[in-house]
Amino acid sequence: MRIKFLFFGLVFFLIGLGIYLGFFFREVQKPYWFLAEGFIAFLLVYLSVFYQKIVKPLNTIGNGMELLREQDFSSRLSPVGQYEADRIVNIFNRMMEQLKNERLRMREQNYFLDLLIQASPMGVVILTFSEEINQMNQMAVKMLGVAPDAAIGRRMEGLESSLAAELAQIPNEETRVVRLNDANVYKCTRSHFIDCGFKHPFFLIERMTDEVRRVEKKAYEKVIRMIAHEVNNTTAGITSTLDTVEQTLASEEGMEDICEVMRVCVERCFSMSRFITRFADVVKIPEPTLAPVSLNEMASTCKRFMEGMCADHRIDLQLELAPGMKEVKMDASLFEQVLINIIKNAAESILSAGQASEPAGQIIVRTLAPATIDVSDNGPGISKEVEAKLFTPFFSTKPNGQGIGLVFIREVLSKHRCTFSLHTCADGRTHFRISFPDK
Repeated sequence: MRIKFLFFGLVFFLIGLGIYLGFFFREVQKPYWFLAEGFIAFLLVYLSVFYQKIVKPLNTIGNGMELLREQDFSSRLSPVGQYEADRIVNIFNRMMEQLKNERLRMREQNYFLDLLIQASPMGVVILTFSEEINQMNQMAVKMLGVAPDAAIGRRMEGLESSLAAELAQIPNEETRVVRLNDANVYKCTRSHFIDCGFKHPFFLIERMTDEVRRVEKKAYEKVIRMIAHEVNNTTAGITSTLDTVEQTLASEEGMEDICEVMRVCVERCFSMSRFITRFADVVKIPEPTLAPVSLNEMASTCKRFMEGMCADHRIDLQLELAPGMKEVKMDASLFEQVLINIIKNAAESILSAGQASEPAGQIIVRTLAPATIDVSDNGPGISKEVEAKLFTPFFSTKPNGQGIGLVFIREVLSKHRCTFSLHTCADGRTHFRISFPDK
């Protein structure tokens, strides 16, 4: 634009000079006047040719630079009729065509990658270089349990999600297996990619709950069958021998103490069989027979069944029912065992803290719309270390625990397709919350 301005300035100057000479010097020295006017006319003709050969191509190239600056790759430059300039125009047009095709290809790739990320069965969370959440697919939203609007722009540790808290502790380029307090197991990987010279961290979250459960179940089924086979065969032979010896010695005088010892041994063998049978029952949980049942009625039934046991230990068992609760499909007998086990565990937790000696032990069974039941207690709570081991086979915090109660609960609730969690909240109360599926 500057060259064009100078060119037209020179043209106007020459035109003005010609007019000036034409009016004021045409009668003086006419040969020189004709010569001056002819020279000015020659300069104007030359400048017109100069404009076509130099200024116009430069102006065209300047327009091309504006198109590049505005990233308008669909426009093209027209030839100007000058060989060197037209070569530049052709090269520019080919470059614009390549840039247009590259932009289309990148858009197609980005669109495909977006579709792939959204359809991925793995959770994908992409962060900015400042560790804030920039993008997350639907599976990640489901796993984290937070809405996208509440997560975008926030750091991972700022989300109200137990999985997000675990992700925030994973160093870069490391993979961890995370087990949460809702019995779900995730394989979490943190890595990064380079974009515009900055590292953008991202997380890949793979749900391994079903695979881990199948492996665990296959393992403890095999162990339980082997133990049950050996114990039952051994105790059957021992009890049979002890019965025979007791019957033989019963007719002898002075053998009452020995017979009593034998009866105790027989009872102990039966107790051992019952102990192993409890483990076997976990393996043989039947498929639920689903029927519509009111959650309020189920909670009331279990509360009446357990309130005597709680009253004996001076534990206040309360019931809070939400009005208008809809019926849910469940196996009433199996779910009743689950709810009774949960209340029993809460009472035992309070007893382990010594709160039963005071009127401070409290258990609240609460129903929440549309289909949730929550059992909370004011026991000593669950530490983070224990939370990571909950619902694993044979793990128990009780001195004489067998580690099968929570496994039984997990298996039954999984067969009902329920979501559940067990953790101690900020208010100090431990909540076991169960939510039934919408359909």
